[in-house]
Amino acid sequence: MRSPSTRRSACCSELAWDDVVPLLPGRRAYETVRLLTPHLDAASEGAELERVQAADLAGVRACAGAVALTEELSARGLPWAIVTSGSRPTATVRLRATGFRVPDVLVTADDVTRGKPDPEGYLKAARRLGVPPEDCLVVEDAEVGVRAARAAGARVSGVAGPGLGAAAGEVDLTVAAPGDLLGRIATDV
Repeated sequence: MRSPSTRRSACCSELAWDDVVPLLPGRRAYETVRLLTPHLDAASEGAELERVQAADLAGVRACAGAVALTEELSARGLPWAIVTSGSRPTATVRLRATGFRVPDVLVTADDVTRGKPDPEGYLKAARRLGVPPEDCLVVEDAEVGVRAARAAGARVSGVAGPGLGAAAGEVDLTVAAPGDLLGRIATDV
C-alpha cells in the first residue's frame, strides 16, 4: 500500500496519485508530468516520479501468463523484447519483482528520443532482435503503445482493458491476458 507521502511526492505534490496512475501507461515520466502540470520542471519532477515508481513495488504484478509466455518464447528459441516507457532502473526493478528475467533486448525511455506513440522504441527493438517489424507481434495494454506498434508496422495483440482506449479497435487480436497467447505461437518462424 502506498503511503500518503509517497503519493504526494509521486508527481508534483499538487496532484492526487489516483489522478496520475491512469496517465502513466505508455508515457515517459516527464511526459506525464508535462501533461498534468506544464508549469513545473518536467525533467526534475519526472526523475522524482521515476524514483518513486522504482522504489514502490506495492501492487506491482505481471499480467496473467506474461512470464510464462516469455519463458515459452525463450524455450523455443524465439526472439522477444520488452519496450517500455519506464526508465531502465525502474523497468529492471519491476521486471525482477514480478518474476521476469530481464531480456537481452530491453528498450526503455533511456534508449529513445521520442516516446510512444512514436514507433522509435518498437523499431529499435525489432532492429536489435534482427527481425523485420512486420514480422513482430507486439503485446500491448496501452493506447499509445498500440499506436506506436502500428506505426512501426508490427502486428498487435491488445490486452483487453480500459488502457487500450480508442485503439482497442486497431489491434489484430484481443486477449484477456498475455497467457492467452500460450500455445498459439507459430513454430515456422
